[in-house]
Amino acid sequence: MQKIGLGTAAIGRPQYINIKSKETKPFDKKSFTEDGLSVLELAYENGIRYFDTSPGYGMAESILIDWLKSKSDSEIELATKWGYTYVAEFKKDALVHEVKEHSLEKLVSQWEVSKQLKPFLNTYQIHSATFETGVLKNKEVLHTLSEYQKKIDLKIGLSTTGANQLEVLKEAYDVEVNGQQLFDVFQVTHNILDQSVTEFCNKMALDEKRIIVKEALANGRLLPNKNFTQYDLLYNELKKLAKKYDVGADAIALRFCVQSLDSYSVLSGALEKEHLLSNLKANGFVLEEEELFLLKSFAISTDSYWNERKKLSWN
Repeated sequence: MQKIGLGTAAIGRPQYINIKSKETKPFDKKSFTEDGLSVLELAYENGIRYFDTSPGYGMAESILIDWLKSKSDSEIELATKWGYTYVAEFKKDALVHEVKEHSLEKLVSQWEVSKQLKPFLNTYQIHSATFETGVLKNKEVLHTLSEYQKKIDLKIGLSTTGANQLEVLKEAYDVEVNGQQLFDVFQVTHNILDQSVTEFCNKMALDEKRIIVKEALANGRLLPNKNFTQYDLLYNELKKLAKKYDVGADAIALRFCVQSLDSYSVLSGALEKEHLLSNLKANGFVLEEEELFLLKSFAISTDSYWNERKKLSWN
């Protein structure tokens, strides 16, 4: 299986925390759904077999359920999450887009929908596990996840977000239910700017844990942008490498993630077909060691990265 997978946040709801690159057409649920289905099919036609989704991604799960009706490929792997509810109702000016809740009730109710992704569903994750919600110490939740794990041979995982994601990962790694480690999959933010989890994730990979990389493009900040002049030196290097390998800066950023972390999959979050095809060019070359070393030098502090991310708007 190729390293690039598809995250479905963009095909399930019209807005996400990102840097807006162009004006989008008015939202129409029918055409938006059709566009999402076509992106999934294009991804499949180009070798993607790992798909990541969540109830917090609007219609993403339902679009996947419809798309999977015509598929019988045992290589397809589905990962979904629980803990966020989409509440924006596809409104551009919504003040709140999603609500987080890591309760047992939310786990059980969202599982009733998510289990429709079977038999392709093989990974079930806590969506953005944090210390604040207490989910890693909630025995009822942890034991229920363990029950799901055993019933359908499901991998249990979590995603992390925020300046303390490394600390959350370390605590999650030690969580046990009935003397057995609970978590097999760890979905982390990793990219040229935030490399804080690299060492620990590579250690977990040696222990046969699956590492999934999200936000490889740093919510669009790794694509040349006049509003982020502090990254001009990085943009220049990305431009040089893009020219050398005849790809876009996005492919260079994704390739960096493939080579700098021992991951199971690096997620593309593409909405447009052209962007997906551009992302997939990351499969066609290998960065030289000195190029990888140079890109690693552009890492910024974890606090700076996440403080900047907090200022990004929903687009």
